[in-house]
Amino acid sequence: MSDQHLYGSCLCGGVRYKAALPVFHASHCYCTMCQKQHGAAAGSYANVARAGLVIESGPELVTEYASSEDGRRSFCRVCGSTLFWHSTQSPHRIAITLGTLEPEYDGPVERELYSDTKPAWLPHGG
Repeated sequence: MSDQHLYGSCLCGGVRYKAALPVFHASHCYCTMCQKQHGAAAGSYANVARAGLVIESGPELVTEYASSEDGRRSFCRVCGSTLFWHSTQSPHRIAITLGTLEPEYDGPVERELYSDTKPAWLPHGG
C-alpha cells in the first residue's frame, strides 16, 4: 500500500483502479454466493469509502450483477475477475477484492463472515 491508496486490476489488465485508504475492515466471506462467484472457499475483501474509488482505466469493462435484493457484485466483462461488492443499504462503502490488489494487501483480516457455510474441505489449523 502506497501513497494512501490501494491499487488493483483485473486479470486481463483492462480494468485498473485505486481506492483511498483507510480500510475500515477486511474480511473473508464464506457465504455461498461469494463461493460461487469466486470459485473458491471465500471472497476476501477490503471495505473502503466508495467516494475514494477511482477506476483509472476500463470503466466500460466493469459489469454489475445484482446477486441479492441489496447486494451488487462488479466484475470485468472480458476476463471475469471479481472486482467489487457493495450493498445498496450502505451506499458510502464498497468492498474491493483482496486478490486484485497490486501490491498484495498487507493489512489484517479482522472478520470471517458466514462461517456457518465455510467449506468442510478447507484445511484446519494444527
